[in-house]
Amino acid sequence: MSITVTTPVYEGPFDLLLHLILKEELELYEVQLSTIVDEFIAELGRLGELDLEVATEFLLIASILVELKTRRLLPGNNDLDLDEEFAAWEERDLLLARLLECKTFKDAAIVLRRLSAEACLSRPRRAGPDVHLLDLTPDLLDGVMPDDLHRAYLRAFEPRPVEHVDTFHIAPIRVSVADAVNELVATLPTSGPTTFRRMTRDLDERLEVVVRFLAVLELYKQGVIDIDQVGAFGDIHVQWRAGADPTGVDLVDAYEG
Repeated sequence: MSITVTTPVYEGPFDLLLHLILKEELELYEVQLSTIVDEFIAELGRLGELDLEVATEFLLIASILVELKTRRLLPGNNDLDLDEEFAAWEERDLLLARLLECKTFKDAAIVLRRLSAEACLSRPRRAGPDVHLLDLTPDLLDGVMPDDLHRAYLRAFEPRPVEHVDTFHIAPIRVSVADAVNELVATLPTSGPTTFRRMTRDLDERLEVVVRFLAVLELYKQGVIDIDQVGAFGDIHVQWRAGADPTGVDLVDAYEG
């Protein structure tokens, strides 16, 4: 169903009406939107069922017309900032681009449906060559010797080479968050306030430092330690919280983030 409207100043497709208004070839004040809406509702009543695509297209164009007419009728639009005005026009252009894209895909679907219907009229040839052409077909086994078949068989059934993926660049995981949590639970309650820098000064690998930091976050999440950092990139002060029971810490088996 194509959306067609009839007004005292215009009669034709609904999208063409919007195009004429945007090109200032038709005065928006002379278009009664209520008449258009009443006519569209009456058309839907005659159809008996709602076409979602047509209704969506109508609502999109009608919303643009309502917005344009509201901006022209309401006072106070003359003092708009230039950037705001450009943003409003950009929003309108995006709506029109979506409408154009929707129409493009709709037209493409119509063409593909027509091509599919034409292709259904074709039938593939299932018969072999004509009798008088049988002698002209080449012999596919001409020149093929038993040795050739034997070599082809060996190539087809020879074992496939095993692909080897070198993993030398993958660092082996030798530490775990669970081990780091156990170590911190055993030392922090009696060591007093400390810093994260002091806790990791004996660690050589970056992975171990990361795992130790994750263990600190896990203990902080369980509420058994306090963390404080005075300034950006400053030392992270770690202290066991008074009254926290080390035996009540839930030991993690693996870090899940």
